[in-house]
Amino acid sequence: MTTASSPVPAPAITDQHRELAAGVLERACGEGRLTLEEFSVRVGAVWAADTEADLARATEGLRVPAPTPVVGEQLVERVVNVFGESRRLGRWRLPRRVRVLNVFGSAHLDLREAILGTGALAEHVVTIEGTCWFGEVTVLVPEGVEVEMTGACVFGSRQARLAPVPRLAGTPVVQVRLSVVFGEVSVRSAGPGTGSALARFPRYA
Repeated sequence: MTTASSPVPAPAITDQHRELAAGVLERACGEGRLTLEEFSVRVGAVWAADTEADLARATEGLRVPAPTPVVGEQLVERVVNVFGESRRLGRWRLPRRVRVLNVFGSAHLDLREAILGTGALAEHVVTIEGTCWFGEVTVLVPEGVEVEMTGACVFGSRQARLAPVPRLAGTPVVQVRLSVVFGEVSVRSAGPGTGSALARFPRYA
């Protein structure tokens, strides 16, 4: 009499395997192949992986040579807005430090589709610093990215509204260091838009 054999368990992986996979994602991000949002979700999947199949899924399509660079990778190190409106949306390269001066205006920085620059990747930190006088600054980050808010506030307001989700391991910290005088600084998080390629990951399926 024969009995059915038990399924062979998948080989266990170690943190060294995860670090190698995370390195693949960091290189792809530095090459402009992943946005901050895409990198955040994939690297979170790497550190949550239990099997080689999980790691392969998180790095899918990124272990081949980089394709020709696409447009929209301008490095933005300074945002100056006086009596106007400034909106940084879509694809742009995010350095280690962004300096903001907003006076009697409105500045909107959407980091979700931004690409991390070399400095931000190396230090795992992005700092947005500066001053907001008689205006408003809004910063939008991907869900699962940690935000630290500091800075003086004089006759103004500062608020952070982040989704109550676990922090994604391996993602950079976004430091918002904006002083406010008769103005408003707000930070909020949001998931990917409808039809995003991230929908294939369990967190957004």
